[in-house]
Formats: sequence, C-alpha cells, structure tokens
Amino acid sequence: MRSCLRSESKTATALDLTVIHASERGAPKGRKPIEWKLITDLPVRGRSEAIEKINWYAMRWKIEVFHKILKSGCRAEDSKLRTAERLANLMAVFCILSWRVLWLTMLNRTAPDASPKMALTDTEIALLDELISDVGNRRCRPGTLAFYLTKLARLGGYLARAADPPPGNVVIWRGLSRLTDIELGAEIGAAGNVGN
Repeated sequence: MRSCLRSESKTATALDLTVIHASERGAPKGRKPIEWKLITDLPVRGRSEAIEKINWYAMRWKIEVFHKILKSGCRAEDSKLRTAERLANLMAVFCILSWRVLWLTMLNRTAPDASPKMALTDTEIALLDELISDVGNRRCRPGTLAFYLTKLARLGGYLARAADPPPGNVVIWRGLSRLTDIELGAEIGAAGNVGN
C-alpha cells in the first residue's frame, strides 16, 4: 500500500511512504497470529523487498537487547575515563563482551543440541563441570550446548526449575562474569604466584 503524507504547513515537503502489513504463518494453537504494520520511506517494489524490510526490522529487537547488555551488564555509562581514546578502547572490549552474551543466549535457543565447544573453551567446560552439579539440568541432554549454558546461567543465579523459560541475558551475563573471575583465579593459583 503506498501513501503520501502531506502537511498543512507550507514548509513541509511531501513524503512517500510504503506500509508493509505482515501476518505470522503457523501461529501456535490458541494464539492469534502476530501482525506487523511497518511504515518505511525505503523503496519496496515487490514481495522480496518487503520481506527484506521485515527481516531488517526483526533485527531491531536484537540490537535493542545488545544495547541493554552494553548499558546494564557492562555498565558502560559508569566508566569515569577522561580521554576519548580510553573510552573508545573500553567500548571496544564491552562490545565484544556484550556480543558474546547475546550470542550465547541466542545460540541456546537456536542450536541447543550443538556441541558446547561451539561457544565455550575446554577450560570453561571443565570449570562448569567442577562448579555446577548436573542435578537440576533435566530439561537438557547431557553434553549439549544447552546443558552447559544452563550450568553457566545457574552460576549466574538461574534456578532451572521445570517451568522456567530458557536462561536470559542477565543470568548468562552474571554467570559468565563469575566464571571469568573463577577462571582467572584458577590460572593465578596454578601459576604459583599467590603470596609472592
């Protein structure tokens, strides 16, 4: 559907917009299909371009979640750095950390039966086996990515009850933060530099 919005103001210019109406196929039983109405000023000359714009919009939520992790998990706004160069370096590290948390969360939902080595190091896997018992991990097949990411989330406070939804970004962030601290402590202890 094409439309042109006109303002009564003499200084405003006409704006060509396209409205894309999308409806979810195969909605779960007992729930109405999700419907989106997107308005864009980008050209939409056919079905493939409309689907492209819908896919772009769908990525918006992941971008919002990434920024939430960056602001809340990394607490980027709390840094008290005085130079732009230092702030840029810190933000580069925070972006990598935020991406990893988002990626782990999404991977847990899209590829739960994958190998844990797809996302975790051998050391991280070994530490999770040592720190978190397998009890309470009944919903996941042992040895899978979901199994280890549930352990990671449990380290971050996830309760892993039968009715709980999959672990989210917050518990993955907390678990990864604690696991990193534990891993650094284990490395320092193994090096024998403690107390010297």
